[in-house]
Amino acid sequence: MDQTKYPQADGMHPTLISGHAASEFSVGGHRAFVIFPTWVETDGPQGWVWYAPTLPGLPAGEEQWMLQKFLDAGLAIAGIDVGESYGSLPGRALFSKLYETLVQQRGFAQRAALLARSRGGLMLYNWAVEHPTTVACVAGIYPVCNLSSYPGLAKACGAYGLSSAELSANLAMHNPVERLAPLAQAGVPLLHLHGDQDDVVPLAQNSGLLAERYRQLGGEIELIVFPGQGHNYWPGWFHSQALVDFVIAHAKAGADNFRR
Repeated sequence: MDQTKYPQADGMHPTLISGHAASEFSVGGHRAFVIFPTWVETDGPQGWVWYAPTLPGLPAGEEQWMLQKFLDAGLAIAGIDVGESYGSLPGRALFSKLYETLVQQRGFAQRAALLARSRGGLMLYNWAVEHPTTVACVAGIYPVCNLSSYPGLAKACGAYGLSSAELSANLAMHNPVERLAPLAQAGVPLLHLHGDQDDVVPLAQNSGLLAERYRQLGGEIELIVFPGQGHNYWPGWFHSQALVDFVIAHAKAGADNFRR
């Protein structure tokens, strides 16, 4: 296997994310980042993991082991800070800009492995259902899947430029648990980790409801529930071999650049 250092691209500046050397750049006036692996295949597109939310301090230091496993597998990790978008249209538009930048200008694979942590679920799922053929898989760590559950329509409506009543009337256009059909039809596999004591993003209203509806649509999802765990920094979330193996396998398959 030919192992080479990934070249620093124009317009990117060095930074540190979750203990890893990374490159930071601007997309649509918003901060984006890429953590490049120490080696890459030279004859195909760069496989990658798309992490959200990329708010200040995220990905966190507690996620270092998980991210290192992706890098060791030759995958890049990327994200963009769209603020508290709650999966709104402006946030989705910025996600599209990041995708276009990485795929069209940086040689990244057309199909990415999406990794949604907490409210990153609203962001990535709402983008993914509108671009299902670009998604290799979706993995979630206690992901928000239901706007009504978190943050609630009264808080989320501002990001959508709507009143709470207007968002409620149009919820089917913006709520991940109601928009899953395109992902199921495209055969996108899902894996969620969630705790049964999560009082911030309750299991039943989020991963539980999404899993039920996805299976009804014919989709493939594995839901791993951790008894006694809530919305926290328990190491088990970020040292899950099952999640790491799932993401790596599908990111590699999506990239089609890991040739024997």
